[in-house]
Amino acid sequence: DPLPPPLPKKQLQRAESLPEPGSSHRCHGDPEPRAGSILYSIPAAQLRHGEGAPPRDRPSRAPKKPLTKSQSLGEPLARSSPQKAPPPSLKELTFGTADGELGQLLESPAGVCGVVLGCQEASLARLSAHMQEELVGPEERQQLLQAELAGKSWAALGVLDPQPCCQSGDAWYFRVGFTFEHRQLQFAAKVPKPCCSSLGVQSSLGTHCSFQRLLGRFTDRLPRELVLPGIPGKQSQGSSREEPARPAPQPVLQVLLCAEVPQQTLADFVKGSHALHRTSPGHYERLGCLLLLQLCMGLEHLRGQKVAQGDLCPENLLLVECPCPPRSQQGQKEPLGLSLPRLLISSFFKVQEKQRPCSSSQEQDWSQGLAAPSPPAAAELNVGRLIYQILHVDISLENILGFSSKRLPEIPSLSIYSAGLRRLATLLLHRDPHERVSIEQARGILQVLLWGPRQELFARSRKSLELLRSWLEVKRALLLLRFAENSAGARVSPGLEEWLCCQYFQGVTEHTLYQVTQVLY
Repeated sequence: DPLPPPLPKKQLQRAESLPEPGSSHRCHGDPEPRAGSILYSIPAAQLRHGEGAPPRDRPSRAPKKPLTKSQSLGEPLARSSPQKAPPPSLKELTFGTADGELGQLLESPAGVCGVVLGCQEASLARLSAHMQEELVGPEERQQLLQAELAGKSWAALGVLDPQPCCQSGDAWYFRVGFTFEHRQLQFAAKVPKPCCSSLGVQSSLGTHCSFQRLLGRFTDRLPRELVLPGIPGKQSQGSSREEPARPAPQPVLQVLLCAEVPQQTLADFVKGSHALHRTSPGHYERLGCLLLLQLCMGLEHLRGQKVAQGDLCPENLLLVECPCPPRSQQGQKEPLGLSLPRLLISSFFKVQEKQRPCSSSQEQDWSQGLAAPSPPAAAELNVGRLIYQILHVDISLENILGFSSKRLPEIPSLSIYSAGLRRLATLLLHRDPHERVSIEQARGILQVLLWGPRQELFARSRKSLELLRSWLEVKRALLLLRFAENSAGARVSPGLEEWLCCQYFQGVTEHTLYQVTQVLY
């Protein structure tokens, strides 16, 4: 009976005293490798060979003291040990990740569910970045093109069409060509109208899918073959005029080279889509939601840079055909009215520099009647007007001045998007600034209208954060499965709508969804 009690004491004393004499006598020869190998090789051997450790080696409290002492004497060894290595980041996980690293993650408190959800979010972020690069082009390539175009003028460009391809409220656009890296590139030469240039602000903006991108600029006399509508040029002159007198009227103007070639303005799109709205209201109003979403994302990004849009009207919003063609069995391009174009903001100014330019005295009265909103507040009001204009409902400034927010012109219910757009327009045009939703909230409402959650989700279960979190997790998984199936089957590249959807599910949380659905429903 007296023999067993001392035995544990001797073992405990030896376990506690082993590192101390080892570290004091071997500091110049073999300092800690042996103690370190004893401490760290047992778990590694168990992971590699599946061998169980003796019961006396398993207590978790035994290695704590040697660990702290070995760290104080040989810290680099402790950091490089397998047991102290941090688990891999979820962003770095791939199908080829080693099973040992996966095992570390699966032992974490989050478990399998946390690993899968984290991998899904990281995968959506990578897909979103890849799709954005496909839409706007690599940043490095744009920088090389900007350097190549520096100092170039009309002589280095090929005018592809003497007529403007698009005329906005503040500029004319001409299609030009340029040879770069043995390829013929097309971009737009933007000729600003008098007193409509925002070059200084636009040059300082970063890349965004909803911003017009500048590649270069120069000041030169317009080529004689170019025709500016409304300004007498070569074709408007009589044929009896002498040729030597014609070059004189050609003005010297500043020209901006833009990466995107606009097809038309939003005003042109709305004007030519009455028939589409009647025959396919669901498709057209979904296009309207996607165009408004692009605008809100651009305006939200501008506010972070203390920049505002110049004149937010349909005539100054450009539509550009996407480089990624829409899905089609025959491989034919859809008309611009049916496919989703990119919407570009092309006019900017610094918020602290000046107030938003008013195009008429009525607009000044409207601003004064709505408590003289600042340029940021004017953005909400103008987006509310745009909703009515896109839906072909007349809402002039007189209508806004004459109606309260609850008596705005009625938007007919033609599709599943009509009621939501009506609700959003009412919130954006509210007379009380405290009741008016912001551009950020408008963006969230449009995303919920497009991709859910819809109101029927809450018909069976009471709305809660748990329900919205579960909905988000399932939708993210289904979205990734859709991308995988489309990639393996039809072999088509994701387009603009897929990128917008990816942006939504990549960043939204259940808390945001709860707030947005409270406002919308």
